[in-house]
Amino acid sequence: MQELDLFVIGAGSGGVRCARIAAQNGARVGIAERRHWGGTCVNLGCVPKKLMVYAAETGRMIEDAPAFGWDVQRPEIFDWYSFLAAKDREIERLNGIYISMLEKAGITLYTGDARLIDAHTIEIGPSVLAPDAPVQRVRAKKIVLATGSTPIRLDIPGAELAITSDELFHLPERPQRVAIIGSGYIGVEFAGILVGMGSQVDLFYRQTLPLRGFDGEVRVHLKELIDLYGITQHPGTSPVRLEDVGGGKAVRLVLDDGTAYEVDAVIMATGRRAAIDKLGLDSVGVVMEKGHVVAGIDGRTNIPSIYAIGDIRDEYNLTPTAIAEGHMLAEQLFNPQGRTWSFETLPKAVFFSSPIGVVGLSEEEAAQKHDLAIYTSTFTPMRQTLPKRAGKVLMKLVVDRQSDIVLGAHMVGPDAPEIIQMLAIAVTAKLTKKQLDQTIALHPSTAEEFVTMRTPTRMVDKQ
Repeated sequence: MQELDLFVIGAGSGGVRCARIAAQNGARVGIAERRHWGGTCVNLGCVPKKLMVYAAETGRMIEDAPAFGWDVQRPEIFDWYSFLAAKDREIERLNGIYISMLEKAGITLYTGDARLIDAHTIEIGPSVLAPDAPVQRVRAKKIVLATGSTPIRLDIPGAELAITSDELFHLPERPQRVAIIGSGYIGVEFAGILVGMGSQVDLFYRQTLPLRGFDGEVRVHLKELIDLYGITQHPGTSPVRLEDVGGGKAVRLVLDDGTAYEVDAVIMATGRRAAIDKLGLDSVGVVMEKGHVVAGIDGRTNIPSIYAIGDIRDEYNLTPTAIAEGHMLAEQLFNPQGRTWSFETLPKAVFFSSPIGVVGLSEEEAAQKHDLAIYTSTFTPMRQTLPKRAGKVLMKLVVDRQSDIVLGAHMVGPDAPEIIQMLAIAVTAKLTKKQLDQTIALHPSTAEEFVTMRTPTRMVDKQ
């Protein structure tokens, strides 16, 4: 039986980073993956989704092209098959890169389902990716759980008739009529993608506004933009069942008020849960809470030799945070350097048709502890003036009145994620509004507005 210093279960973004950094610091490392090398982000998340966003954006750019002098017309039909083939080729290339990186680092790769036998022993057996794999056992001084998360469906009759984001990436054809349940990251993003590709999209959600947890002003602005992009919203609604129509030709979505909608596909964007089903955590005694693994700031579970990083902890549930956790853990175990990342000022993006970027505190969060000066600006970006495309940019700064420190920055509009990534440096460094004001604007750009907002829109007292 092979003896290792570290064994990582799950070769997603966090697990791969943890394994590589540990190996670079002299550890003998093994890693197991059951389904996709590179994990959800590379195969069924960030990367293919962003490629879909680009595809939808391209259609809108063609629509706008005549306003800039180009004699072109947008084709009536989006070639779903050609796009999927190109997307799959890119994902296959990335899979190979991940495997190559791990092998070059001297890490032993195992393909199959891995489960804990005891606090130091792992058994790897057949999985979806390797159905004929032999059963093997490995021992390791330290074990890292990095299996990520998986989509969940609503517990309603007919839920099996719906698809999740996992299946959407491999549908044989693009559904013309789509019902999306849920208005978080995934629901909002796929609503924009599919309508941009030519589908008729209805978005159903329980709240009065989309994107629960985001700044309230951003949510109001987004709701208006969703309408402008031709997506039909159904706020304050709850599905109660799905029904098969015509032997699989369509699906009927029935709401709690009795109304029904017949569509080609129902997409449940109703959250994700930790992927822990086959890990054998109960037999080893790893403490779990509400379906996720409980771990401290250092990643350690209640079992001293077992650690957890990424979505399996259900804390941040984003690729960059999993990578940071994996990197810090590997150094903590094999070469302590005191490296840290600022999770409190984690930048986030929602890649809707008009993307959203945020960093730091929302107005509602900040008002719980601070007296605030709120700076906002809304305007039509220059790129939309000639084609007369509707939809304004929203930019917002949340500033502590006493210290003048910028507590949060929020943007909805073209290039928002790129702009917020750079502004995240300022928020993390606790720069003041005065320091932003001292920065000379780059003109003409959308980003310049963040350093030219001089007068507060309103003052908000601590609640």
